Amino acid sequence: MVTHVETPAERTENLAQLIEAIESTYKVSQSAIARAIEVAPATVNAWKLGKRGGSRGPNPEKLRALHAAFPKFTEERIFAAARRAAPGPLDEEAEQRLLDLFRGLTEEQQRAKLIEMRALGEANKQ
Repeated sequence: MVTHVETPAERTENLAQLIEAIESTYKVSQSAIARAIEVAPATVNAWKLGKRGGSRGPNPEKLRALHAAFPKFTEERIFAAARRAAPGPLDEEAEQRLLDLFRGLTEEQQRAKLIEMRALGEANKQ
């Protein structure tokens, strides 16, 4: 397993600074960033002004989209700047194993696991 070691920049960088770094590195505007990740330019502007986009911060899918559009910035760095925990990787084989395990549970156990997974997902958004 490869462990990511944070650089000092990643530890102290906030989302506003990350947006500035993307603009500078890729020579793009906030509007171009917004188009690349399919959000309103006002959303990127709010991030740059230090407004996190609601009490829960930026949507994890949009943070992943930032990485996909601007791959010089790692998912770990992007999520750290947004003060969010980066979701772990899930390949097709791991997804299938989880589905197989879930199918082996009783209906009541499945409901309990869904509740638990939703709660964990919500906790990661804070």
